[in-house]
Amino acid sequence: MKVTVNIECTPEEARTFFGLPDVQPMQQAMMKEVEDRMKANLSAMDPETMINTWMPQGIQNWEQLQKAFWGQFNGANGGPKGDKD
Repeated sequence: MKVTVNIECTPEEARTFFGLPDVQPMQQAMMKEVEDRMKANLSAMDPETMINTWMPQGIQNWEQLQKAFWGQFNGANGGPKGDKD
């Protein structure tokens, strides 16, 4: 025998029925605090500072990679060659 029960209720009604606390006011307060902190931090940083903070070594590593690539490229095309005699 199989019994199916369908209950239609809102999340608030289900939470009240099961005796769970309403955390929506606390969640809204926390999200407001997070939003305020993010706005304060972002307004204090200009784009150049943000990139330097997020990728301090990224640009330097990119420059080193370019130098290594061009060094290999120049060495293969116009660098010193051994004697073929």
